[in-house]
This record gives sequence, structure tokens and C-alpha cells, in this order.
Amino acid sequence: MNKNLALTSFLGALAVALGAFGAHSLQETLSITELNSFETAVHYQMYHVIVLFFVNTYSKFNNKTKNTISYFFFVGILFFSGSIYAITFGISAKNIWFITPLGGLLFIIGWLKMVIVFFKAKDNNLK
Repeated sequence: MNKNLALTSFLGALAVALGAFGAHSLQETLSITELNSFETAVHYQMYHVIVLFFVNTYSKFNNKTKNTISYFFFVGILFFSGSIYAITFGISAKNIWFITPLGGLLFIIGWLKMVIVFFKAKDNNLK
């Protein structure tokens, strides 16, 4: 079993479910600003799910590279999107405000890891 792809698939399904929940159930209870934040969390989760599928199926990446990038994106989703979901559902922003930008930083590190891998690769290795 490929644990990275299984978790990626779960996170994709969760993004769709949360997006539908937000669109159909939260419009009456959240302010426009809160709903926009919630939608941002869903979008960033889905963007990184799509990239995770690429990372974990790209045959030219070795397992260490796949796992490293996946780790940054999985934890980035948990921290960035997860903290926004938590704030939306009533956890005080005062307690977890710092987690959202930390998740964003993990996304950036994951992307930069890919940049480094692509720059270091010989042209014929990553075609």
C-alpha cells in the first residue's frame, strides 16, 4: 500500500466534503470574511492534494524525495487549512493564530524542495 497516496486521496475527499459543507451549510452561520477564510483553506488543501498526486506518482522522484515533499505538504495542510477550519468551528484564534502561517511556511518549503530537486537533477533524469 502506498501510504502517501492513500492519505492524499483521503485529504482530497475531505476537501470536497468540506467545500460542499461550506457552500451549503455555512453561508447562514458565517460572516463573509469567515466564509472566505474557510474557502481559502479548502482551496489550499485541494491545490496541495493535486501536487501530492504528482509528487507521489512521478517516477523520477526517489522515495526519499517523495516522502520529504509529502511530509511538508501533509503537515502544511494540517497546520494551514486545519487551523483555519478550527478557528471557523469555534477554537479561539488567540490560541492557534501562529499555526496558520507556519503551515504556509511548510508549503513554501515543500515547493522549494521541488525546485532544488529539479535544479540538481540531470536533464535526462527528470524528463
